[in-house]
Amino acid sequence: QVHLVESGGGLVQPGGSLRLSCAASGFTFSSFTMSWYRQAPGKERELVAAITSTGGTTTYASSVKSRFTISRDNANNTVYLQMNNLKPEDTAVYYCRTGAVRGAWGQGTQVLVSS
Repeated sequence: QVHLVESGGGLVQPGGSLRLSCAASGFTFSSFTMSWYRQAPGKERELVAAITSTGGTTTYASSVKSRFTISRDNANNTVYLQMNNLKPEDTAVYYCRTGAVRGAWGQGTQVLVSS
């Protein structure tokens, strides 16, 4: 059974930074693309970033490009999202997703960007 556990969220001021982590299990982590999504209050869930199985290719939403960096540690079955220069618009619950199976969402981690 696929299991995803997001962590690292919290309250941060605009311009600050956070590093999110997603610990994965239940599948061959190194064989699949991983991605980060977020859902703001009253909004639909949207793709933030994605990374291929070996980490060779990444993609970002235009709203976060140059500020966020997705990475992965296949030895530890973990995907990260480094978020710099955070803006209030980044406030959302952040979720990771695996290409191994559809609908396998963790509990998410809350990011609040506010002064």
